[in-house]
Amino acid sequence: MVEYHSKVLDRTFGALADPTRRRILAQLAKGEECVTNLARPHAMSLAAVSKHLIVLEKAGLVKRRRDGRVHSLALEAKPMQEAREWLDRYRKFWEANLDQFEKYLEQLNDKENSHDYQ
Repeated sequence: MVEYHSKVLDRTFGALADPTRRRILAQLAKGEECVTNLARPHAMSLAAVSKHLIVLEKAGLVKRRRDGRVHSLALEAKPMQEAREWLDRYRKFWEANLDQFEKYLEQLNDKENSHDYQ
């Protein structure tokens, strides 16, 4: 059984809750980018994008590298992997419940059809 640390999950889901941060992560999924390039497609100041990047860094979703004055960021997938594993537990639960519900509906349908022929 995988052990889940609530601080990691809280930070991960908190970071992923914002659409701007999800778009930044999508950009980084294509490869490492400098802060300026990450900010370009967003209709906000560089300072505002930097705040989003700090949230992503604190969540462990990105890693910053400095080369002189240029800050580049790269995607770190481990926290998302942990979140996916946490979600998978509940996915399995709902799939099992939905499978049982489907069987129940089939039984009801079979009973209804058998009454129609009598």
